[in-house]
Amino acid sequence: MDFNVKKLASDAGVFFTRAVQFTPKKSWARQRRLSWMPTWRTCSLELTCTKNWTEKIYRQTEILLQPNPIDHTGARIEEFFYEKLDKKIPSRITNGELLGQYMQDAANDFGAATPYGSTLMKVGEYQRKLGETEREFMQTSAISFLTPLRNFLEGDWRTISRERRLLENRRLDLDVCKARLKKAKVAEAKASAMPDFQETRPRNYVLSASASALWSEEVSKAEHELRVAQTEFDRQAEVTRLLLEGISSTHVNHLRCLHEFVEAQATYYAQCHRLMQELQRELARFPNTFTVTPSISAGPSGVAQSAMPAAPHSKAMEADGLKIEEVQAPAAGTRKAKVLYDYDAADATELSLMADELITVYTVPGMDPDWLIGERGNQKGKVPVTYLELLS
Repeated sequence: MDFNVKKLASDAGVFFTRAVQFTPKKSWARQRRLSWMPTWRTCSLELTCTKNWTEKIYRQTEILLQPNPIDHTGARIEEFFYEKLDKKIPSRITNGELLGQYMQDAANDFGAATPYGSTLMKVGEYQRKLGETEREFMQTSAISFLTPLRNFLEGDWRTISRERRLLENRRLDLDVCKARLKKAKVAEAKASAMPDFQETRPRNYVLSASASALWSEEVSKAEHELRVAQTEFDRQAEVTRLLLEGISSTHVNHLRCLHEFVEAQATYYAQCHRLMQELQRELARFPNTFTVTPSISAGPSGVAQSAMPAAPHSKAMEADGLKIEEVQAPAAGTRKAKVLYDYDAADATELSLMADELITVYTVPGMDPDWLIGERGNQKGKVPVTYLELLS
């Protein structure tokens, strides 16, 4: 190993010099150094604030898009290796797609022709669609929002921090040159005031004159080093100033990325809402062979309310050839009923309902027992029994 003692001693000297310059006794000097740019503190605080909040927003957005990155698939380790190898991370199946796959596999085992199996198959299909939509949202957000924030933290912030440290070193070097020049001038003045013209001490005069010439040379050298240090400091100060003032353009870029992220979120949630509405319409066409058991819960007013049941399938009347416009109310057997929940009619043969309204209901021969004929004024149509409370 090449061990350079002189270089080690030089580095150690620079280290201790820097330590002395940063001691509390030199706090007044640090305040004097910062006075070179009136906006230095403001720009530095704005930069630090931008870095801290950008880092927090970036980390939390990562958690939002990938709530549990450390799972059994080793997703975080895989991403780390792909990032270090500078390769594209392969598309990974989402939790929604995995759930949909499990549901469809279960439907095949239970029998796709059974009510439960067919419903599982349909729900699994839409869960996979939701998972695909989620993956598209994650990819779009990563490109339009996460990548610019990461580029700032790993690129611009590190560059500015490096230039700021370099500027601080240039300041310290400039102070060293100023102190050296001041010391050389003081020594030169003392050497110039020391000559002795007495005949008994000619030797002292010669030595003093020689020392004065040496210190004059030292002053010239110190002045040259000061000019070089000042030039380097001014150049580095200009570079740092331009970088600090560029933080406003970073805010503009992040603002644009934020708008794109919100737009991606709005598109994602709109697609999810549309898919769930389609799934509800699909499930409404499936026959229900289960009995709904209402679960009692306290409502906002303290009154017990039951969970809204699913509306039964409504094609029995058409199968028996009955037409709603031909149905007449019986002379006896009509009853009043209170509507428990809002209900939107699926077709022209049904009657839409509003919660808490009162209607007249009755049944006709050959009608599905899960349905009644409801009348409200001149309006008439089928209504589901599970949405009603019979009063009389």
